Amino acid sequence: MSDLLIRGGTVVTSASLGLADIAVTDGRISAVGTNLRVNATQEIDASGLHIFPGGIDSHVHFNEPGRTEWETIASGSAALAAGGYTTFVDMPLNNLPVTTDGTAFDRKLEAAKSSSVVDFGFWGGLVPGNLDQLAELANRGVLGFKAFMCPSGIEEFPACDEGTLREGMKRIAQLDSILLVHAEDPAKLTTPKGATARDFLESRPREAELSAVHDAITWAREAGCRLHIVHVSTAEGMGLIQEADGVDVSGETCPHYLLYAEDDLERLGGLGKCTPPFRTRADREGLWAMIADGSLPMVVSDHSPSSLDLKSGDDFSKIWGGISGCQSTRQLLLAQDRLDLSVVAAITATNVARRFGLSQKGDVAVGFDADLWLVDLSHGDIVRREDLLCRNPFSAHEGQPIRGRTVRTMVRGRTVVEEGRPAPGSAGRLLTRKI
Repeated sequence: MSDLLIRGGTVVTSASLGLADIAVTDGRISAVGTNLRVNATQEIDASGLHIFPGGIDSHVHFNEPGRTEWETIASGSAALAAGGYTTFVDMPLNNLPVTTDGTAFDRKLEAAKSSSVVDFGFWGGLVPGNLDQLAELANRGVLGFKAFMCPSGIEEFPACDEGTLREGMKRIAQLDSILLVHAEDPAKLTTPKGATARDFLESRPREAELSAVHDAITWAREAGCRLHIVHVSTAEGMGLIQEADGVDVSGETCPHYLLYAEDDLERLGGLGKCTPPFRTRADREGLWAMIADGSLPMVVSDHSPSSLDLKSGDDFSKIWGGISGCQSTRQLLLAQDRLDLSVVAAITATNVARRFGLSQKGDVAVGFDADLWLVDLSHGDIVRREDLLCRNPFSAHEGQPIRGRTVRTMVRGRTVVEEGRPAPGSAGRLLTRKI
């Protein structure tokens, strides 16, 4: 006897696509196949729907505890679930206190356990002065560590100097963990010459990313440290990652680098300000091509929300740099109609799970958690402010076409979103890395 049987949906995995039934027992997938002869307490008819593995967004800023006027774990995770996501990994900055020691981890865990709609993990922070706290964070269960090579924009989370970064890599390697870096070389960043969007773009040139990616790879190779470059904005930067020898390195990009180019920043204004900034149209097309050929393995939101007043004003240099958009990632990718469905499953779930050691996530297969997105792909729409569930419902993506209506999102077999709206109760649990 199974708890649940989902019949007749088109199951989408990173390797295949086809009609199948899915049986769920004790929160895990117990069978996948056509015309399953299974008795179940509950049955769901998924005819006409596609069933993806639940999405994994490994780059979000939910800001709790601390800056809950920007975002909360409850609202952020609900927005994710409405977009077909069942797991997030929260960044260590923007919340207060920043997650750079065990006590701060404990406070964040308490907040997440009480309010997250979906499963979750945490990144620990690497900053000057906390080298001796890395082990206690690893023992608490962080999935890895995050460092900035340039100022983060948050005073409590300073950038790492070269010495801290290199020593941190050695210790992270000893802990058998992974380091994520925001790769912009501060020596190649300048103070904006004026208050316009163009001044901001010119102050953060693409060469800053290329230099930092090169240095991070070099130092990680020397330390034997696994490395991941977050929000890669240039095709050339991703090329450096692909070509790196003798180091275990990966990279990610985000929807805003796939949808927008430099000229769009003046149109979007403060809503489009982020770091690194939008790049050239050639970079945008190059990133799309790398996703299609499998050399760019993941797309994540870098959901970095704030209150609307922080995204407004005439002086672009004073506007908060971050794009809110975790709810729309999959639907934006699907609307572009440039990727096979299996590729979308891979870059938003399967590859993320494999890279970061989430061994029971990211696939629709026997033994995996029953994290599932049941979606009607015949439905098209646009991103609208009134549909967003995040704490401050606005986004640079408003007006962009999206594809797919969320019929049901399930975390370990439990429905957390139905017909696009959250179901009662929370379902989240802490995830730790398994090699």
